[in-house]
Amino acid sequence: MALMITDACINCDVCEPECPNQAIRMGAEFYEIQPGKCTECVGHFDTPQCVEVCPVDCIPHHPEHVESPEDLMAKYKRLMAEKGQTSSPAQ
Repeated sequence: MALMITDACINCDVCEPECPNQAIRMGAEFYEIQPGKCTECVGHFDTPQCVEVCPVDCIPHHPEHVESPEDLMAKYKRLMAEKGQTSSPAQ
């Protein structure tokens, strides 16, 4: 599953720089995660880094973007190919 940021976000700015896929950006009122870029850090880290640093626990799984670990790895590989990087997952 991709992740999402709820309206409980306090705009503390700690999640955005932690995202290795640059999937987090400021929305109209609070930060948002672009599902097409979110791999839950699969391929980069063992756990989603935005969840690790969030002080208010406002980053759950997105119910409309259900993805298997294999789907997330495929997305990671596609994103790395688009960036022109080789994909050598950390996991």
